[in-house]
Amino acid sequence: MAIVDDHELIALAIGELVDSHEGLVFVGHADDVDRLIRLGPRADLVVLDLSLRDDSTPSSNVERLRTWGAEVLILTSGENPYLIREVSRSNALGIVRKSGPAHEILESIATAASGQPVVTTEWAAAVESDPALRCAPLTERERQVLALYASGLRASAVASRLHVSENTVDDHIRRIRSVYRKLHRPAGTKVELYQRGVEDGYLPPPASHLP
Repeated sequence: MAIVDDHELIALAIGELVDSHEGLVFVGHADDVDRLIRLGPRADLVVLDLSLRDDSTPSSNVERLRTWGAEVLILTSGENPYLIREVSRSNALGIVRKSGPAHEILESIATAASGQPVVTTEWAAAVESDPALRCAPLTERERQVLALYASGLRASAVASRLHVSENTVDDHIRRIRSVYRKLHRPAGTKVELYQRGVEDGYLPPPASHLP
């Protein structure tokens, strides 16, 4: 994983933290996205500072890094609610506060490195405060699983449709439920999953039966 942050001390501190985790490999940092893409080593995950001083926008940085081939976890001081809401609409895996406990930051990075969404209070607050943001932060595959499973298919049928194992589908469903639980939006039953899917636009609303 790599870090994009124009505060070198922050980048070095996060790098040392990552090096302490046996399942993660820190490959370097850059002070902007351009430099990382042009000169930096390849990385599966980039921890990206929310507010860089190069006039770039968080959402454009996320999309450029994803096009480059990396997942993105946002690092923020929480000083700009507008930018937090903006990046919450992007395809970043989550938002982590720089001032959080070291073990929580490291846990979030490890979760993101596995390709899973990182649901924190910052992310939940952005969802809660932004009327334009209704969706839970699910990966594309999790959205597919939710749409198929909540529409009435059994896990085995979803697995067959997506060409994955049934155990993989079950794992996705557990993670989807966990994400919604952390957002205080219950999804413990199939009916509740269907409701969440309709609310977030992953499933069409039930047809009206007008006389």
